[in-house]
Amino acid sequence: MTIEFPPIWSLDQLRERATGRVVVWATPSVRERLATHLPWPIAETTQAVPDTAEWLVTVGGGGLIDEAKAARERRPGLKLVAIPSIWGSGAEASPIIVLSCAGRKDIRVNPAALPDAIVYWPELAKSVPPEQQRAACGDCWAHALEGFLSPLASPELRNELSQVIRRLLTLPLSFDPQWFELSALACAGQSQAGVGLVHGVAHTLEAPLRRQQPERKWHHARLCSTFLEPVMRLNQAASGKWSHLLAEYGLPENEIWISLRALFEPDFYRNALPVLRQEWRAVLRDPCSRTNSVLVRPDWLERFENLPCHEQPVN
Repeated sequence: MTIEFPPIWSLDQLRERATGRVVVWATPSVRERLATHLPWPIAETTQAVPDTAEWLVTVGGGGLIDEAKAARERRPGLKLVAIPSIWGSGAEASPIIVLSCAGRKDIRVNPAALPDAIVYWPELAKSVPPEQQRAACGDCWAHALEGFLSPLASPELRNELSQVIRRLLTLPLSFDPQWFELSALACAGQSQAGVGLVHGVAHTLEAPLRRQQPERKWHHARLCSTFLEPVMRLNQAASGKWSHLLAEYGLPENEIWISLRALFEPDFYRNALPVLRQEWRAVLRDPCSRTNSVLVRPDWLERFENLPCHEQPVN
């Protein structure tokens, strides 16, 4: 297979194989549950992980897992196990580390930072609010589609990501244990090719939107979910590559548009557009925007603002 990622363990295998000095670092919302299932101390931060620790078990979303990967980068001898508490980012399966630094995203690639194993514990995501679950689905879809369309993707990688996209079409935009595996496949796949303008927008707008509109609780997955259809509409209008590749790999274009429409949040989109205008030059400079499937031109900003996706019929 072209798409590869760390081995998947069960909780029982984790308890059996993680021997010696083990420390857990987890998002606060799951710590109480972890304390009843895992026999190890829980650290408040990665800085609180003692130097004597031999294993770090991290439980949380993509941002927290990336911070744990950075901790492993600083301590090469530390063994790392990732347990995602929600699907979407697929950070547990990718050598890419994305950290927030002074309102911007610091992105680097380091295969040595990959976890030694992944544990899927789907029940942790059942209590996640429905709107957050749907946004996580949009994050997964963005990885799969942008990786598939990337100009850096090989035919072999496109074939495997096309299979991921077919499986995505069968899932609800809500809780389903299969989302965890597909998120890992989509993220590991796009890490071998690149993402595009959806991620350029998400990485650039997240910090200013959080500052300017704190009540809307903006986050990476929501931005990916909201801008996925608009960006794909612009890609389609600018080039025949979109339809050509979908046809070449036997993907149903109309069904994909229906899924992207279901992910689109028109109210959030309208509220994001003024900030998109403020940050447009930074979006154009973002490395992800530069690997978009179609060259992003400065005049695309006006097209974003005149693209009423919520009013368009599905093709």
